[in-house]
Amino acid sequence: MTRVAAIDCGTNSIRLLVADADPATGELTDLERRMTIVRLGQGVDRTGRLAPEALERTFAACREYAEVVKKHGASEHLRFVATSASRDAENRDDFVRGVVDILGVEPEVITGDQEAEFSFTGATKELTGRDDLRRPFLVVDIGGGSTEFVVGDDHVRAARSVDVGCVRMTERHLVRDGAVTDPSTEEQIAAMRADVEAALDRAEEAVPLREARTLVGLAGSVTTVSAIAQDLPEYDPAAIHHSRVSRDRVREITEWLLRSTHAERAKVPSMHPGRVDVIGAGALVLLTIMERTGAREVVVSEHDILDGIAWSVA
Repeated sequence: MTRVAAIDCGTNSIRLLVADADPATGELTDLERRMTIVRLGQGVDRTGRLAPEALERTFAACREYAEVVKKHGASEHLRFVATSASRDAENRDDFVRGVVDILGVEPEVITGDQEAEFSFTGATKELTGRDDLRRPFLVVDIGGGSTEFVVGDDHVRAARSVDVGCVRMTERHLVRDGAVTDPSTEEQIAAMRADVEAALDRAEEAVPLREARTLVGLAGSVTTVSAIAQDLPEYDPAAIHHSRVSRDRVREITEWLLRSTHAERAKVPSMHPGRVDVIGAGALVLLTIMERTGAREVVVSEHDILDGIAWSVA
């Protein structure tokens, strides 16, 4: 076995996985799995720059994660991958320098296609032997700033990343006078849906979305929808991992999220506080994908790009 550490720094959250990897069995044994909402992408869509306060939140999380990696002796096999927000920002060098100072490794600002490859590996490694799931898989990773689409069987056949995510869609369509509109208006929802539909048109230029037979959904928007669908008393990764949510149930939840207030969403016991304002947009992205592809259900995975990054250094 190899002890590995992987960090995935996205637009909305930063996550850490420390695990023992066994290539012979294809199993990752988790030692630590953490997630912190840092909103690194705060305002990037509007300003083109990473905000100072967003950088400091991210660096604070990095300092915490550095201690965890050191405690488990995983520093020699650590990989830090940075996604959408840091790709887009003019001042990304400030971000890189800060991470190197804290963790001793340079963050790899990967392309959308690389992001998709890692997501597919992480999400499907456990599913390839299942005979109750039809192939090919369509893996959809709904992040804060972008969404990755990957179609494949045992290996990736096609992939595309498009700039629609829960944070980007919220800031672009649901914010008025510096605050999220509660509840969202019909006009806002229609504009957001049109944006997502246009992104799906771009994705379909490269990825045969409708050829997939099993939709696998990743990341916080999808896992939170599953938690709500199951009416969980708290966020429970074991109950969420490989759960299935029907398209009709996703539609019901999406409509409620977009028509609810901040206070109503915050009362959901499985809702992370950092997702309260952006979950409606994330759910709408998922619903629109299901409607476009004809998927009757989504298989929800807690294993995603983070696990793919871990396998890459095993």
